[in-house]
Amino acid sequence: MKNYNEVEQWLFQKLPMFQRVGATAYKANLDNIINFCKYLGNPQNQFKTIHVAGTNGKGSTSHMMASVLQEAGYKIGLHTSPHLKHFGERSRINGQNMPDAFIIDFVNQHKEYIENSAASFFEVAVAMGFAYFAKQKVDIAVIETGLGGRLDSTNIIHPEISVITNIGIDHVAILGDNVKDIAKEKAGIIKENTPIVIGEYLPETKDVFKSTAEEKNAQIYFVQDLNLPDYESDLKGIYQRKNVKTAAQSLRVLKDLGWKITEENIIDGLKKVVENTQLRGRWDVLQQSPFIVADTAHNPDGINQVKAQIAATKYDQLHMVLGFVNDKDVNSILSQFPQDAQYYFCAPNVPRKLEIDQLKEMVSSDLNAAYYASVQEALNAAKRSAKQDDMIYVGGSTFVVAEVV
Repeated sequence: MKNYNEVEQWLFQKLPMFQRVGATAYKANLDNIINFCKYLGNPQNQFKTIHVAGTNGKGSTSHMMASVLQEAGYKIGLHTSPHLKHFGERSRINGQNMPDAFIIDFVNQHKEYIENSAASFFEVAVAMGFAYFAKQKVDIAVIETGLGGRLDSTNIIHPEISVITNIGIDHVAILGDNVKDIAKEKAGIIKENTPIVIGEYLPETKDVFKSTAEEKNAQIYFVQDLNLPDYESDLKGIYQRKNVKTAAQSLRVLKDLGWKITEENIIDGLKKVVENTQLRGRWDVLQQSPFIVADTAHNPDGINQVKAQIAATKYDQLHMVLGFVNDKDVNSILSQFPQDAQYYFCAPNVPRKLEIDQLKEMVSSDLNAAYYASVQEALNAAKRSAKQDDMIYVGGSTFVVAEVV
């Protein structure tokens, strides 16, 4: 394969990809990624790491920490998922995407192994990211889990610290249908003698984290029990306040471990997250008049945070452009949104999309709703209807947001 487009097509079409096909791409053990990385020379052991898990906020928190460490003068790797526009977004160094040339060379060099081992899309993405960071000799990399923690492909690293942002209901078919079971899966990233920072806990989850930390002799920090400053961030969603404190406490723990991070670095880095890391899709303002914002929140807890943000925003009429994938509890999500909004339902352009016909059967007839074959058609219709002082919200799925940012 000679160019990036060919490689991208091969990655997306030939490999099982959870974001596209769902749970059939998920593997209930780490054997494949362990063997893949051993074949590559265990690149994940050649640089320092921070491991971040959580139902919501793990991406924002990861970007915040990367931004601060960048301000502190370190060469920072940042591995996150999914990407919005380009595969190279998954593995960035100091805000720059992994280059097309590296992606092409990696796939061509290891294509036979990937095919013979039946590696999943995510396993390839993780192994490639580790290889890239090792080759570029990053000082430290922030590694976000993809799904869960215990059996996530990223969970073969030995981090400086582990971070769990929060626990909510998501991916119940894989992780469990209650917060205690999900917390056990996320707690799987807690390592021996490695500090663990917990952003938020529930009564049902705190004991899970405490007992796991005790078993692992891991110093545990519960952020919501600490009196931390209210740092300012350029990520403006109300829900980011909790992520800011989780990131700040994690950085303080790193500082205690000997990493050179000043209070000024924390202040400056939190104010320049987008500039330093190129993060998109979190209360992402696309236009001011009418006010158009996109957000990747896609589960009940995340949507609840967006609901509060919408309630704090001034507008005359609210227009909701929404699409979903087929494993989401759509009724729970829709119950969080205002009944008096105008709704423009659509289907994102991925195999896992919730088809319009299915969506029509789920949506209450009480809603003022119209249906469109594509995200762009729905957004265009909302723009035609919206007046200058109205608000258009775009969301429901990462894939919907990816088509508009």
